[in-house]
Amino acid sequence: MHSFDFSLFHFTFFSALDVLLIAIIVYQVYNLIKGTIAANIFIGLILIYVLYFIVPEQKMPLLAGILKKVADVGIIAVLIVFQQEIRRFLLLMGKNASLQRNKAWWRYFFGKTEEEKNNYTRIKPIIDACKSLKQTRTGALIVFAKYYDEQFYQNSCEVVDAKISKRLLESIFQKTSPLHDGAVVISENKIKSASCILPLTDKTDLPPQFGLRHRAGIGVTEANEATAIIVSEETGEISYAKQGRVKMNISFAELEKLLNKDF
Repeated sequence: MHSFDFSLFHFTFFSALDVLLIAIIVYQVYNLIKGTIAANIFIGLILIYVLYFIVPEQKMPLLAGILKKVADVGIIAVLIVFQQEIRRFLLLMGKNASLQRNKAWWRYFFGKTEEEKNNYTRIKPIIDACKSLKQTRTGALIVFAKYYDEQFYQNSCEVVDAKISKRLLESIFQKTSPLHDGAVVISENKIKSASCILPLTDKTDLPPQFGLRHRAGIGVTEANEATAIIVSEETGEISYAKQGRVKMNISFAELEKLLNKDF
């Protein structure tokens, strides 16, 4: 059985800071994987490591040997199993340190009125299109990508690269349109692509009425720095996904606030 020599630990200010930083990182990781299948895998890995330290090596050499092999490749296994979560964590870190974010704060204090006016001009066609889609119960998935990753999106999309307009969005999602089955991706103030096939979320605690469109909308916000509007084909209900979380049945006033903040 493995043992620790606790006399090696000396509690100092930096020890407390060390524990605090680790706690913050663990909390952020928990938030990223909460409600996904990765959470169960993470618990499984922790149990393996706990068993590795408590199983007596002399009395149970076979089990101890297997656990040792698993522990030895632990870091590599974590990188492979949690590559999507690690990507999201790094995106979150980069977002907080981004110069673009600092510029946004600068505009917030010194040019807020003009910025909001210009932003409303950009989002009005999207809100008007959502109103029409809701009324006719036309299913839709609109993704707003902060950084347009051509390799990620264009491999499964039809390139559009067009000005955002209400009529164009409506025509894309009409059931008779060849582009209606999939997502529209908006970035850099343009409709970049349509009919995109997106990764589905691994979350297991979603409402039963959520279909592939909702799961794709949540999944793309987990894998990329993006937000998504989902219009339900069955009810016309509008949902808003961000960072793997979803707000259901939002009003158009809420939608405008969210788009003003995120787009």
